[in-house]
Amino acid sequence: MTKSFPRNPLAVTTFISTFADMNTQHIRISDYNYELPDERIAKYPLARRDQSKLLVYDKSSNSKSSNSPIFESTFCHLPDYLPSGALMVFNNTKVIQARLHFYKETGALIEIFLLEPASPADYEQMFQTRGRCSWYCLIGNLKKWKEGTLTKSLTIDHSPLTIKATRRGVHGTSHLVEFEWSMANGQCVPSFAEVLDAIGELPIPPYLNRNSEESDKTTYQTVYSKIKGSVAAPTAGLHFTPEVLAAIDAKGIDREELTLHVGAGTFKPVKSEEIGGHEMHTEYFAVRRQTLEKLLEHDCQAIAVGTTSVRTLESLYYIGLRLQANPDLTAEQLHIDQWEPYTSNVQCSMLNVQCSIRNIIEWLDRNHQDVFHGSTQIIIAPGYEYKIVKMLVTNFHQPQSTLLLLVSAFVHGDWRRIYDYALSHDFRFLSYGDSSLLIP
Repeated sequence: MTKSFPRNPLAVTTFISTFADMNTQHIRISDYNYELPDERIAKYPLARRDQSKLLVYDKSSNSKSSNSPIFESTFCHLPDYLPSGALMVFNNTKVIQARLHFYKETGALIEIFLLEPASPADYEQMFQTRGRCSWYCLIGNLKKWKEGTLTKSLTIDHSPLTIKATRRGVHGTSHLVEFEWSMANGQCVPSFAEVLDAIGELPIPPYLNRNSEESDKTTYQTVYSKIKGSVAAPTAGLHFTPEVLAAIDAKGIDREELTLHVGAGTFKPVKSEEIGGHEMHTEYFAVRRQTLEKLLEHDCQAIAVGTTSVRTLESLYYIGLRLQANPDLTAEQLHIDQWEPYTSNVQCSMLNVQCSIRNIIEWLDRNHQDVFHGSTQIIIAPGYEYKIVKMLVTNFHQPQSTLLLLVSAFVHGDWRRIYDYALSHDFRFLSYGDSSLLIP
């Protein structure tokens, strides 16, 4: 089955949406609830990644005899449902072993969960640093660690190493923790990446209700993961195999990668009655000039693999929109706030997507850079108009989650029919579960 995307207009457009009259911030999260029995949550992945089920929701096709736009397939057949010559975007982040365990002299267990690098703040520099670094962290059993330094001894390459952890302050809801490590007899000090590989534990999702196992080190990474930094996997990508990627290539589909490091905030529940009371976590991403140029080649229309790719791609539009008004903003000043897409001044008159992406490329040229490093808190919910993403590969998400809101916005409110079908046809849910291809 081959289809082409409609072309975007090459002029300033007016914001039009099915939900234009809806105040997104007043959406009640209870309207996005459904019953998810524990037995439907996949505790382990299938032996063959691409043998997982694939739910296809194709609202755009009239070729099927059934009135329903939903049908079941297998993930290995995903390329059959994608348009030849399209652009597919993947998140190549790699999950780090972010959970560290220390024991006090009293025997109390303290868990330090790495959230975000503090010094050095750059992820790549952080994992190369030797001897000392600091992170913003969550701390388990904090009441037992009010002061003092925690120490842990271990062995790396048959050589003894000692690592120390010291609390240096509070940063919002997290704690600043400084780590120092050294080898005996003046031996070469390993990098922090090597230290994490030796003492860290992979942070599988809490809803799996089990300890991480050795197999998770492989199965909880995508086959194309490259850039270390996430504390949770971009799980839509877990279904891909080299064979599926080769079939995508054979169909003439361009593949591009970006990097968004998934934070612990991805599991943060919405506790407020209305989503306006929910604060989105900040996520850091990197997009290469080559990917931006590929977007332009494809009329700025893409198939996104996973919600992390969605949030990055859609944030690009608003970054370019900012640059249209002020080309000299710094990357830090181009941070996208969670409600920015919904502000009235943006809704009234929007720049076309091609111009927006060109603005970012020109910013890279002026700053002599080949990679745009940015940050976003964007919340995508009903009322949002997608700018770049035209198809979405994604897993099945938790009830009352911001990810379910994102899916609802993408399928124009038809999420419940999709989830009812998945529940009634024995699909497996959440990180290690099955997936869907959504074509609104």
